[in-house]
Amino acid sequence: MKKHGILNSEISKVLSDLGHTDSICIADAGLPIPDGVRKIDISLKKGLPSFIETLKTVLNDMWVENIYLAEEIKTMNQEVNNEVCQLFPNIQPEYISHSDFKTLTKTCKVIIRTGEMTPYANVILTSNVNFEN
Repeated sequence: MKKHGILNSEISKVLSDLGHTDSICIADAGLPIPDGVRKIDISLKKGLPSFIETLKTVLNDMWVENIYLAEEIKTMNQEVNNEVCQLFPNIQPEYISHSDFKTLTKTCKVIIRTGEMTPYANVILTSNVNFEN
């Protein structure tokens, strides 16, 4: 058994396979999953695991270059928007319409579906690379 990091074998493998500029999505329970995009469903029940808890866990194992959020999160879910922005002090989120966000999910390697039940609690993370020693 792993000593550190993500225990979910599917998520761990996806993160290990990411290259520079590949993207993944962490989503609430209601985001539609496009045909052809792999879904890892970790939802247990309403609210579990939460979007933020899942995002924090993934960030422990992923270098992130860019993030995308739906513009609507600013007014419809300010609390989650603020929490996401605090997790990325050096990255300015790119806000796009929810419609464009759903279109962009078609390019993701995977969508991780959480048990989150608040509106627009979705993020697309673009992978960075770390060449530091």
